[in-house]
Amino acid sequence: MPTATSRPRSGRREKRVSRTYRLPLSKVQAAKRALGAATATETIERALDLVVFQRELIDGTRAMLGVEITGPDRER
Repeated sequence: MPTATSRPRSGRREKRVSRTYRLPLSKVQAAKRALGAATATETIERALDLVVFQRELIDGTRAMLGVEITGPDRER
């Protein structure tokens, strides 16, 4: 089930929620520059996307433990 912070893969518009957070301005500005975001909202969305992607990478890597990966030029 999608959450308010994840982006739908189907391309349809996801429900948005309004929240208020007290964040250090310097941290938001630094993240905004690092991510190339135009707004604080975009900064937070991109940062959350990166966290979710990081978790997917970690889970995928753990699932592959013990799987031998060979190059396409190597005979079986």
